[in-house]
Amino acid sequence: MKRDPQGCYETTTTLGEAVRAFVPASLPPTPSINWSPGLRNRFDEALVALGRIDSSAMLVPDFSLFLYSYVRKEAVLSSMIEGTQSSLSDLLLFELEETPGVPLADVREVSNYVAALDHGLARIRGGFPLSLRLIREIHEKLLSHGRGSDKQPGEFRSSQNWIGGTRPGNAVFVPPPPERVMECMGQLELFLHDQPEPTPPLLKAAMAHVQFETIHPFLDGNGRVGRLLIALLLCERGILREPMLYLSLFFKTHRQTYYELLNRVRLEGDWEAWLDYFAEAVIVTAGQAVETVQRLENMARRDRERIQSLGRAAGSALQVYHEILARPLATSPDLVRRIGLTALTVNRALENLGELGILRELTGHKRNRIFGYAEYMAILNEGTELPGTEAE
Repeated sequence: MKRDPQGCYETTTTLGEAVRAFVPASLPPTPSINWSPGLRNRFDEALVALGRIDSSAMLVPDFSLFLYSYVRKEAVLSSMIEGTQSSLSDLLLFELEETPGVPLADVREVSNYVAALDHGLARIRGGFPLSLRLIREIHEKLLSHGRGSDKQPGEFRSSQNWIGGTRPGNAVFVPPPPERVMECMGQLELFLHDQPEPTPPLLKAAMAHVQFETIHPFLDGNGRVGRLLIALLLCERGILREPMLYLSLFFKTHRQTYYELLNRVRLEGDWEAWLDYFAEAVIVTAGQAVETVQRLENMARRDRERIQSLGRAAGSALQVYHEILARPLATSPDLVRRIGLTALTVNRALENLGELGILRELTGHKRNRIFGYAEYMAILNEGTELPGTEAE
């Protein structure tokens, strides 16, 4: 469906040159979405797929253990899109206060992402609305340490930014001038709060993501915050109980289409093509999430049965294994603190789990050893090795 451009250009001067900055129109679009049977079916499929995520989470006894690592996988992927080299193992080592295999600045960025998501979820579950204040709080957490900490954490930008190119004059896209950011974000907040009219949550998430990326309200971190908003909005509206839908991998795998469709919305008002892409992203990503949870649960059930074969030693080994499920890299002192067993008991359990082939010692040292749940990590790491980076 052809519409007019979803906004207008304003000429602004930055770095000594005049450029045309795009100011988006408020949401929802006019005319409203043309729900063809095909597009309606795709959104219905997407909602069913989201329901399967919730169902899988409810059927897994120790789902919270899996969630800990799953969230960290998304943190790695979302940060990787912006250029960090940190792996899931690097992040888990950092959380153990062990030395990761990449510069600390990279792994700190990923850790900040986890903190930002945790903060957003805690606020929403405490009854705080998804608002400009919360978006700024999330951004502040995201850029609290390391790279980006000098880019106005928690504050909307007061200078012009751009996407692509070496300067505004040759940029691929120039977002609104800084003096229009607050107005644009205020309109987005009204849309999030169902003004001027209610919008179904999944449709709202799809549209709000485009609008946020178009406004690009921060000097740094826009991509990561924009992706976080999708999961947070769906959790706030009760579509998801747990933050298990992360579209970073799909957006990265199909990033050229992603950028083309954002531009088609802005310049041609082609919301329908974007919504079809977004629904596909949800369907594929939700399916991957359900499959991952099922594979991890099947693996855990099998390994618990193997541990039962240890006889009297099974009790302490199962306690250690329970903690390893939550954090698949661990040290003996860390496990002693978390479980409350003696060092001798924990070390015997680690030896037993190693003999069963469940755990592997990673350092080759006799002291300061690190144990890893190799099969668990292999499942989680699928997809995190994609090359290439993008700018925020």
